[in-house]
Amino acid sequence: MKHLLLLCLLGTPALAAASGVSAWPDKPGEKEQFEPVPMPPGFQVVVTGQEGPVFADSRGHTLYQWPVRQLRNGPVGERKSQPSCDKTVYTVNAGLMSPYPAGFELPEVATRPSCLDVWPAVLADKDAKPVGKWTIVERKDGLRQWVYDGYALYTSVLDEQPGEVNGGHSGNPGEVGVRKPVEAPSMVPPQFKVESTLLGRMLMTSENFSVYANAKDAAGKPSCAGKCLDEWKPILAPAYAKPRGEFAIVEPSPGIRQWTFRKQPLYTHVGEPFFKMYGSDVPSWYNVYTQRTPKPPADFTVQESPTGLVLADKSGKTVYVYNCADDALDQLACDHPDSPQAYRFTVCGGGDPKACLQRFPYVPAARDAKSDNLSWTTMWIDPMTGKQAKPEQAGALHVWAYRKRPVYTHFRDKGPGDMTADQWGEFYGYRNGYKAFWLRSDFGRGAP
Repeated sequence: MKHLLLLCLLGTPALAAASGVSAWPDKPGEKEQFEPVPMPPGFQVVVTGQEGPVFADSRGHTLYQWPVRQLRNGPVGERKSQPSCDKTVYTVNAGLMSPYPAGFELPEVATRPSCLDVWPAVLADKDAKPVGKWTIVERKDGLRQWVYDGYALYTSVLDEQPGEVNGGHSGNPGEVGVRKPVEAPSMVPPQFKVESTLLGRMLMTSENFSVYANAKDAAGKPSCAGKCLDEWKPILAPAYAKPRGEFAIVEPSPGIRQWTFRKQPLYTHVGEPFFKMYGSDVPSWYNVYTQRTPKPPADFTVQESPTGLVLADKSGKTVYVYNCADDALDQLACDHPDSPQAYRFTVCGGGDPKACLQRFPYVPAARDAKSDNLSWTTMWIDPMTGKQAKPEQAGALHVWAYRKRPVYTHFRDKGPGDMTADQWGEFYGYRNGYKAFWLRSDFGRGAP
């Protein structure tokens, strides 16, 4: 069905299911180029494996923002130049997510951190001065905080190494007011944009159509002609457009200027809806990426389902990620093992850890399992508390984690492609629940 989906540009072997579905190249490949922009001293751009180029502090730790977002019963997040993340320790929910009224006590209030404990503010020295889009705002506590493009900047306590982006992601947040990494501007012409997906940084048009290349095209030489043009539309460059970074312009015929990326002529798929990838089902055609995400460990496979492609364990069972954000005013995430596990235990087992372990077992990792990238790691988990455990602790499990959060399978899934627990929980699995690890969803967006 989708045997040619998402081939890498060079056609190298990839993590594959028995059906031959390809998803990742064996080697990481090239990294996305970014626009050089003026920055104050102490800041830099780090090209991360998952989110591409992001702004970082002097340690290489990713910078985040919390832009205001409308939830069911009110807005959450920060308005421009108005940082609200502070040292307040909230003890009750805010009632922003119907049908839950405000005033319910939050789990583990005695040890609940403040917003600033989880999201340290990026502070400016007294002599620091604005540069370009980088400005400074005085907080209510009197401290000076850096701002980029209007929104206050923070780091995440979950990021320990340069290149980690464990605090948040730029994907569709569903019904959650999440923090987002601050992306450095991609070096793409105005007709294009780049979207972060679980497979890589996918090239799109500015109108949100997927961009394709054809394996039959020679470098800089489009071969699509005649009836081919009924299905594939060359992406034409205006007369005033100039090459930019890895984007160039070729003239397959006089007066016709077509964009190329890394020497591959670019097209859109005629009649394809926004954000879809149907064109990659057509032999020799594939989606274009500025860079690919890190390849999952060998314990994982890719499986076809009736509605797309999913990541699976080595036996073919669909892998799920757990999403959670509490409903306090500071909207702290509760999807990490160090956060309260009452939310997850409630949604997966009615409060019973044993039921959760039976229904949503962790994806096990061998004791000597290793990952060669920052996105995939292993950790020890106490399944009765859901918290991290010491290595070899009695009853502890050694499990795989994605962005430092365990991944799961589901007991009702019997064979490859089954996904009976997708959107399990509150608000389609975004607020407190599980979503399948979608690599491509033909009727929705990705998992995290």
